[in-house]
Amino acid sequence: MSIVEELADKLAKDTIEAAETLDDDLLINRVAEVIGASSPSTEEAFRTAVRVRMAEARARKYLAEQLARKSPG
Repeated sequence: MSIVEELADKLAKDTIEAAETLDDDLLINRVAEVIGASSPSTEEAFRTAVRVRMAEARARKYLAEQLARKSPG
């Protein structure tokens, strides 16, 4: 992973957590715009990391729900 990808991924993780804490669905887009003003390639890496992390979270939630349906009790 390149330094750009590493930094973008860490920022994506922190921004997703902040958006959830602040209940602010637009925070991610605003942070991406701030990044893009000085580095479009970093903005793209950030947006990709956000999409991947959010997709993984949705998939894990779905998997947990499916397992809970099968569990006795």
